[in-house]
Amino acid sequence: MQVTNTILMIRPVGFRKNEQTAVNNYFQEDLDIKNAEINAKAQEEFDAFVNALQAKGVNVVVVNDTKQPDTPDSIFPNNWISFHSNGAVGLYPMFAENRRNERREDILDILEEKGFNIDHTIDYTSAEEEKLYLEGTGSILLDRVNKKAYCALSVRADEDLFIEFCEDFEYTPVVFTANQTVGGKRLPIYHTNVMMCLAEDFSVICLDTIDDKKERKNVVKHLKEDGKEVIAITEKQMHSFAGNMLQVLGKDNKRYLVMSSAAYNSLTKAQISIIEKTSEIIHSSLETIETCGGGSARCMMAEVFLPKTN
Repeated sequence: MQVTNTILMIRPVGFRKNEQTAVNNYFQEDLDIKNAEINAKAQEEFDAFVNALQAKGVNVVVVNDTKQPDTPDSIFPNNWISFHSNGAVGLYPMFAENRRNERREDILDILEEKGFNIDHTIDYTSAEEEKLYLEGTGSILLDRVNKKAYCALSVRADEDLFIEFCEDFEYTPVVFTANQTVGGKRLPIYHTNVMMCLAEDFSVICLDTIDDKKERKNVVKHLKEDGKEVIAITEKQMHSFAGNMLQVLGKDNKRYLVMSSAAYNSLTKAQISIIEKTSEIIHSSLETIETCGGGSARCMMAEVFLPKTN
């Protein structure tokens, strides 16, 4: 299965612009309001987003963040954990020190209480001691049906760690570099999932960020040989988080493509019509979260593929 109807989401209590991630997340910006107000706005956006998903029958497991330790980016759980249909859980090494505190054992307990079966954990977090990072399904895009994993290399996506992940989880690696223009220079995009989305029948991808023509051709070749329609977005659309989308299942196994309202409003009619051939679009305003957090809808959802216990 490429798509799940169960999503883990973490409701923030201390959300703000994380100064530790801003050094290489060029999507983050300052908002001229106090942190308490930023968090209150983020909570409003979070709750409206959860409601929009639940209204379509998506099973959302909401866990509240804790005041201590200080975790301004806890709203983005997909970077530290992944869940797999064989009962495996992946735990990932994080670039920002204050993001490492987001890893919580009790979240596994909560999922088990809800009837999900966790068989074993594959833990890559010791790589932090060597200053090597691989930030979950932010860094890795999984084609779970064709067993391919796509990864745009960056400080937060180490190639050797990615290859190790692919060996452990039996995926074929598709490696490339994706850049954005910052101050006139081409610099690596911090996470693969801001420039690319993989759905069952299509991929939304900012090909313009893959400067190396061979790498770009290779990525397109893999997508097309697996029967995915390629929906190319511009760098401008990517900066509206049009690459940061996730396909989910709702009531009666209906397919939905989830994104922010900024992403939706950046799309052309032609792009929307390709998406709507197979997926209804759910979008919600995430303006504060996007501005301060530098992440959007997809970053907020950790997909749960774990088997249910009978």
